[in-house]
Amino acid sequence: MALNQLKPDQIKWLKAAVFALCLIPLAHLIWLAVRHGLGANPIEYITRSTGFWTLTFLLITLTVTPLRRVSGLNWLLRLRRMFGLYAFFYVCLHFTTYIWLDQFFDVPGMLKDIAKRPFITVGFGAFVLLIPLAATSTNVMVKRLGARRWQLLHRLAYVIATLGVLHFWWLVKKDITEPVIFGGLLAVLFLVRLIYTARKAAAAARPAASSQTA
Repeated sequence: MALNQLKPDQIKWLKAAVFALCLIPLAHLIWLAVRHGLGANPIEYITRSTGFWTLTFLLITLTVTPLRRVSGLNWLLRLRRMFGLYAFFYVCLHFTTYIWLDQFFDVPGMLKDIAKRPFITVGFGAFVLLIPLAATSTNVMVKRLGARRWQLLHRLAYVIATLGVLHFWWLVKKDITEPVIFGGLLAVLFLVRLIYTARKAAAAARPAASSQTA
């Protein structure tokens, strides 16, 4: 059977396999923690790791639609929601590490951090923007919002990914290799979306132009 025509039971097993694969980064962290392999600064290691995987899953989520258009593999859309929710899951772990292990729930200290340290301000903003996307990820919410409004809301994913790259960039300061890679990939995704939007607008304009000249 063609790859673009998977049966429902095949998609079910595929989603289960992808679900398990997405948990590997967490399992790896737990394994390192049990074996005391998180390095000299475990909190920093956990924070960096969960942040890295948040950005990774955000970019994977944004890649699904252009990859589906190019490949014709429509079943990829069945995985997009899962990738997006995993991005939210890892950012929750990232944020929890900060407020619990790093700040020990010191609310005044966290508010000062958010106000005075730009990379935390940007990161917190990205986290807040992800909440409505996660909350509206169900089919029920798609119906309540309507497809058009839901799509407009979920375009915030590009803004969130941009803030995430900026947060990472300002955090590392010296070795910016990974933030640059993330930024480059995001720029490619932006370009692909712009090209698709321009072509779609041009295709829609052709019938209108033809009817005027007829």
